[in-house]
Amino acid sequence: MWGESVRKRTVRNGMRLVMAALILIVIASFYHVQISDLFSLTSSAESRIYRLGMFWAAAIGGYGVVVTAFGFALSPLKNDYQIRLRPLLIGIFVLVFIFFYLLSSSVEGPPGDEQRRLRPGETITI
Repeated sequence: MWGESVRKRTVRNGMRLVMAALILIVIASFYHVQISDLFSLTSSAESRIYRLGMFWAAAIGGYGVVVTAFGFALSPLKNDYQIRLRPLLIGIFVLVFIFFYLLSSSVEGPPGDEQRRLRPGETITI
């Protein structure tokens, strides 16, 4: 794919870190409410889960990008020809697709627990 001029083991480790960051972003962005419900956390703890998830995703992803860049810059080792990078690339593309699918589905539809609007002439019984 990139020839014999990269250190594939280092690139693979960096791409694994990027995948971990993408998983953290998806969980923190779209499932922080379910995690807080699972552990019966307060709303402030829920927002803390979101903030910490985003912080660690940025830290891990940034480190993964740096490691991957060093892997592209370093000369290869003798046993680097056995390492496959294509499955990791496919995994990263799948995670990016999942993120954008969840993002578009969260924007398009209303939340499931939202009540329907009253029609003109309807009343509310308390």
